[in-house]
Amino acid sequence: MTGSARLAVDIGGTFTDLVLALPGRSLSAKLLTTHDAPERAVLDGVADILREAGIAPADLALVIHGTTLATNALIERKGARTALVTTDGFRDSLEMAYEHRFEQYDLYMERPEPLVPRPWRFEVPERVAADGTVLLPMDEAAVDRIGAAAKAAGVEALAVCFLHAYQNPAHEARARQILARYLPAEAICLSSEVCPEIREYERTSTTVANAYVLPLMERYLGRLEDGLRALGATAPLLLMMSSGGITTVGTARRFPIRLVESGPAGGAILAQILAAENGIDRALAFDMGGTTAKITLIDDMKPQQARHFEIARAARFVKGSGIPVRIPVIDMVEIGAGGGSIARVDGLGRITVGPDSAGSMPGPACYGRGGTLPTVTDADLVLDWIDPARFAGGHIALTPAAAAEACAASVATPLAMAVRDAALGITEIVTETMASAARVHAVENGKETAGRTMIAFGGAAPLHAARMAQKLGMDRVLVPVGAGVGSAHGFLGAPIGYEVVRTRLVPLAAFDAALVNSLFEAMRAEAEAVVRLGAPGAALSETRTGFMRYRGQGHEVPVTLPPGPYTADSLPAFRAAFEATYHAMYGRTIPRLEIEALTWTLALAETKPLPARLADPPDAPAPPPSGTRRIVDPGTGGVVEAAIHDRASLPPGARIIGPAVIVEAETSTLVPAGFRAGPNAAGHILIERIAR
Repeated sequence: MTGSARLAVDIGGTFTDLVLALPGRSLSAKLLTTHDAPERAVLDGVADILREAGIAPADLALVIHGTTLATNALIERKGARTALVTTDGFRDSLEMAYEHRFEQYDLYMERPEPLVPRPWRFEVPERVAADGTVLLPMDEAAVDRIGAAAKAAGVEALAVCFLHAYQNPAHEARARQILARYLPAEAICLSSEVCPEIREYERTSTTVANAYVLPLMERYLGRLEDGLRALGATAPLLLMMSSGGITTVGTARRFPIRLVESGPAGGAILAQILAAENGIDRALAFDMGGTTAKITLIDDMKPQQARHFEIARAARFVKGSGIPVRIPVIDMVEIGAGGGSIARVDGLGRITVGPDSAGSMPGPACYGRGGTLPTVTDADLVLDWIDPARFAGGHIALTPAAAAEACAASVATPLAMAVRDAALGITEIVTETMASAARVHAVENGKETAGRTMIAFGGAAPLHAARMAQKLGMDRVLVPVGAGVGSAHGFLGAPIGYEVVRTRLVPLAAFDAALVNSLFEAMRAEAEAVVRLGAPGAALSETRTGFMRYRGQGHEVPVTLPPGPYTADSLPAFRAAFEATYHAMYGRTIPRLEIEALTWTLALAETKPLPARLADPPDAPAPPPSGTRRIVDPGTGGVVEAAIHDRASLPPGARIIGPAVIVEAETSTLVPAGFRAGPNAAGHILIERIAR
């Protein structure tokens, strides 16, 4: 079996998930994340799952990894001692940010502190114009003094961000040569490499964030590679990126900021594959784990893409309150609403849930690891939605009495209500929070949630998916095979890919086809050099995007462009593509107003065709349940007798009527009254509403 197995590893805030794909079968495992040394849970899980499969580490052909380590370092401010080197007069652009209040009427509004304190923000006399011409040569002696000062201060990483370096990177490149006398060259990040596009604050913020997590990720990836080799695994290690593509360790070490949403991106890739397999044109991917919930819109089997993301928001759900990074990401909304999210009663006597989480240590009260505050998992257990003996495949023993005690002490007693009512209130609040975030996300993108099919995965999502679908006007929910480790399954289906960006202002009225062609040729060469490291002989697919706007507007819309090369005759196609995109987002176009393209991206990936649509299976009789359990129905709030079915016992085409619970190793699926459910041809559970 040498070289025939592929392994995917996803580190989350609470659990570390592993999926081992073998010829004709797959195995999965779920371990608590070891935050002090994340690679320890990975290596323990790898050893366990290979032992269960009966294969040697040398049989691994590929290891694909996604992690929240970079994200957590930014949120918890546990990155490297980082300094910023910037153009004279611009040291405070990182702190001034957008120069607006994200909460206009909040007198106590607090912005997130910059990752680089002011004493470590250094200025260099130099100036490059917006067209790339040098107005003031760089003062090399000043750069040399900065390098000495940074070394004396114990700086571990440097971000170099000069004005308009996206047009002309010569000054940044020379600055690195000088600064490398004092710090390792690999710890010096240039904005012209990390984020070569317009908008000074976001470019600086992204480069600083990359430098801030770079030493941490460098050390972690080194320990992980050493640990895998010590086990006897010689397979290449590839990293999942926030864009939904896979890249090499070398690229991940240079640009670790591209890994910030790697786990959720894997889930979106899984949802894309399932949408194609089940013929779903309009889907909503719902990923609810132990710490957060993620929501992604998928139309025509394609997840929405974006180039802007905010980390560590100071105000929940409020744009502009976090650290902005301009990287290719799958566009999603992430909410502090997971199984470990903590519930409490606020000063107004309201139940609130999250965004803080109990994580893996101490974890929910029912874990018996020292946690005393009630979480969503505790509430689910009180409502009898979870079988305490089968949670996480039986590897984590749950204590129902501890869950009930926590819900009583923090919620039921302060509100003078029954413990079950308090638990139901917790689940209703967290479900409504997620549904509200989904509605807002859809509206912001000119779309709606009603009529979509929800694809639910992650350890907690199948328990809450049907109730959330009710709130969002959806009638169908798909719970895939291996839903509890869904993002890791998505890693195995993701292509090796890379995206390159450039800023060049091109008015369509003076369309310069030669300039645009040369731009894409250079971007293609850069992207292919990265992709070929992981996919040397694969066929490649290319996607071109132009970020376009009406002249005078402050922001652009992403427009999918036709393939090149371009000529003057390409102008009508560019105009039509922009107007179609603009109309879809805003419901109108603006006649006789000039259109311009500001930023261009090229995404290159190995060609991985989506699966064909599976035929619906014939109806099959459902086997009798393995038992029954009295649970609280989320729709009515009443206690009902629910049938318990083992997922493995349900044949394709069988349909059971709710209320019921379908149990498996990594999760349980709740089928409320008014719904029916059963496996399709691929074994995925389809939940359908039968009554309103």
